Amino acid sequence: MRTNIDIDEKLLHEAFKYLKVKTKKELVNTALKEFIENHKRKNLMELKGKIAFREDYDHKKMREGV
Repeated sequence: MRTNIDIDEKLLHEAFKYLKVKTKKELVNTALKEFIENHKRKNLMELKGKIAFREDYDHKKMREGV
């Protein structure tokens, strides 16, 4: 979809420093993908009190196999 938007040039130049892309289109598409991925991640604090571990659960023992 073709869209004309007015983008802050300072933000654009700064974003190019962090992403290894060559075009504004790639930059915007990458930024949108990252934005969506970040917002899809569940906030771990939302899980507080919702997970019940078994009484015999030993996280240290499970790490020994790694």
